Amino acid sequence: MLLEGKVAIVSGIGPGMGRDISLAFAREGASVALGGRTLSRLEAVAEEVEALGVRAFPVVCDIADEAACTEAVNAAAAELGRLDIVVNNAYDGGDAKSFMDADFDRWRQTIEVNLFGSLAMTRAAVPHLEASGDGRVIMINTMSVQRIQEKWGAYAASKGALATVTKTLALELGPRGIRVNGIHPGYIYGDSVEWYFNHQAEKRGITFQEVYDEVASETCLRYLPHSEEIAGTAVYFASPLSKPVTGQMIGVNAGHWFNG
Repeated sequence: MLLEGKVAIVSGIGPGMGRDISLAFAREGASVALGGRTLSRLEAVAEEVEALGVRAFPVVCDIADEAACTEAVNAAAAELGRLDIVVNNAYDGGDAKSFMDADFDRWRQTIEVNLFGSLAMTRAAVPHLEASGDGRVIMINTMSVQRIQEKWGAYAASKGALATVTKTLALELGPRGIRVNGIHPGYIYGDSVEWYFNHQAEKRGITFQEVYDEVASETCLRYLPHSEEIAGTAVYFASPLSKPVTGQMIGVNAGHWFNG
């Protein structure tokens, strides 16, 4: 029960990382506010969280709307009594176009969500995190900051900015007792990756397993971690185990690449 009595808000609740982080927190004793745009999805995850014996609070929020972020954070703190942990998990995957074909307005949309949305959620939470005496901010980032690939410029640029500002926030919010860290997954094995691998298999005339094995062979551990496993690092950053850790990033990728 590493998080017993704590309260977290997790943005970007869906079938993958947001859900699994919320459940991991609940297993460790934290109550969880669930942020996202689809109420039915939030309510489904809330039922799973409460089945673990803690409170859940679904709150509809568009992270690209700063006022909505402030409202969601304050509502969560009021409903659950406090706020100790913010997980910025909501994201926009970008346009998957090359730089020369890109619409910069579409890039701005990606940056609005991935960078400014995370900043808005964090700034709204600062008074509550400071009051808790041990506030934690966790940025869910990506390997795309380190492994640059064609057609992912908007996504990589937005997440690269988020990686840099994570260090700025650690520096500026540290005196308030708030720790700020980032998690950088590689491929997160789940429905979307399965779809992509199946698409690649069909396109190249090979099997799904051949595509999976090809990508997994690039990792030290020869497999691609599921979001349930990656959620464990979020628990670490939220817990007393990481008390002296701030301004850091952990690549959670089965050794797909090394920091530095």
